[in-house]
Amino acid sequence: MASFGKLGELYKMQKEAREMQKKMKALIIDGESKDGLVVVSINGTQEIEDVSIEDSLLSVDRKDDLIKRLKQAAKAANKKLQKEMMKDMDMGKLKGMLGM
Repeated sequence: MASFGKLGELYKMQKEAREMQKKMKALIIDGESKDGLVVVSINGTQEIEDVSIEDSLLSVDRKDDLIKRLKQAAKAANKKLQKEMMKDMDMGKLKGMLGM
């Protein structure tokens, strides 16, 4: 049978996890293609929030260029997000959550 102290700790950790999820959902990171013609915005849970495409890329004969730039922008956004997450991560808290 778990002690009340451990149950309290578990509740606290769950509350912190919910708060972190809210924070990550609110975090918006922009990634751009190398030439800046495409911008992909993702939130902290890696969901795409917005895509901005320069009008010059919106023609059938530029489809391959558009695809290339979308991939570049998405990759850039994910890299930025990973850096942001590592910066904010409290390694001690993470180890505690993992039971280390």
